[in-house]
Amino acid sequence: MIVAGCDLGSATGKVVLMNEETILSTAVVHTTTNPEKTVLLALDEALRKAGLNSLEDVQYLLGTGYGRAVVSFIHDNMSEITCHARGAHWLHPAARTVVDVGGQDCKVISLDDSGKVLDFIMNDKCAAGTGKFFEAMARALHCTLEEFSDLSLQSDTPANITKQCSVFAESEVVTLINSGVNAAHIASGLTESIVRRLLAMIYRLGVVPEVVFTGGCAKNEALIRGLESKLGENIARLPQNPQIVGALGAALFAREKLAKSAHC
Repeated sequence: MIVAGCDLGSATGKVVLMNEETILSTAVVHTTTNPEKTVLLALDEALRKAGLNSLEDVQYLLGTGYGRAVVSFIHDNMSEITCHARGAHWLHPAARTVVDVGGQDCKVISLDDSGKVLDFIMNDKCAAGTGKFFEAMARALHCTLEEFSDLSLQSDTPANITKQCSVFAESEVVTLINSGVNAAHIASGLTESIVRRLLAMIYRLGVVPEVVFTGGCAKNEALIRGLESKLGENIARLPQNPQIVGALGAALFAREKLAKSAHC
């Protein structure tokens, strides 16, 4: 019983293939201007990794994310909040708070002990604190995203960053560079400013241990450590790529829906 979950984000498309309780393969691709093309690219990669021949080998496909409603060949779709919660809980059953930072939005989700969503808060009106923000700041510092995280970890005297808007923050970074401020201090200051923004969201919802971090920005170790320090809580590291958590949740729901349809 092979199923697939696809998560169409603003920056990447993710697919998870599952057979019963086993993850067969995962794929992460850059988004295109066509959601269906993005899904097909990710599916092709995931199928190839799993040694499967074609999409016909997949019995049920469930979508989530921004473009889920316009992909004609999926069987059903669900919200990314629900799918992220389910995927995080499956990977880490002790999770009660999920912090998700993707390409253009941030979410904090509260779960019960079964992985059901109790409440959530979301920021999708501004790119501050998202992957797009980090991409812009890394560009301003002439480094990769991986190098940006490493730079942040090298400084214990973060520069004071007053702007949260990506455009104004980038201008502030350029000013700091031209003033001779060390790049590590700037990167650390930027990371600290995003930690403050995420903390405001977390505290509005309320933090209940254990906390997990999902989304592409969960690969930023400096950001995770900064959150841990301010929260006074450990953040669990997931055993899978944190980018695929939403797609994993979608695959788990696909499995359930397929099983129900088989009994009808």
